[in-house]
Amino acid sequence: MAERVGRKPTSLSRAQVLAVARTGVATASWTETLVASYVWGQGDIGYGAHRLGEILRPAPGEALLAQAIALLATDGAVAGYRGLRGAIAGLGPAFFTKFLYFAGGAVVDVPGPRLLILDQRIARVLRAYTTRLGEGAGLEEPAKLAAWLWTDGGWTPHRYDVYLRWAHGATGQLAGSTHWPLAPDLLELALFSGAWTP
Repeated sequence: MAERVGRKPTSLSRAQVLAVARTGVATASWTETLVASYVWGQGDIGYGAHRLGEILRPAPGEALLAQAIALLATDGAVAGYRGLRGAIAGLGPAFFTKFLYFAGGAVVDVPGPRLLILDQRIARVLRAYTTRLGEGAGLEEPAKLAAWLWTDGGWTPHRYDVYLRWAHGATGQLAGSTHWPLAPDLLELALFSGAWTP
């Protein structure tokens, strides 16, 4: 990673980040996976390097990442999420779910549903969807309820679990009724990019 990135702007593909995560599994070292997933998730935003430096500055990060991966490997996605929530200053769910997504793709036999990324953009799509469902059901103030359920950040492990169950269920429904491929992370990408609106 260090040789590839240096000090110039760099973008990475999902496949490249997954390769870094596989190295993390082989070496039991997760900082490079965090860096790669962070670079991938930042895109071309200029302040990403400074924020990443702030996250990496305190030293115990590697041990916390390893603990979260151990939880992920034995108890699944929500346990890994719970292990990182609030554990590392400056590393919120929008970025640690990216880290967990790639680590989960590299760790063999993670129990439970496949990990997915949950960030502000996905939450806003889910908020709009929940509002429409509430309106259709005749709920009072559905937008207010949806805003409470799908805030812009700080999601609890329970809310992450709800999201995973919904995304996996929606993928199954789409696969049964359309040509949609059987991959929840493709649904997550379609939600993120605006290619599909539930």
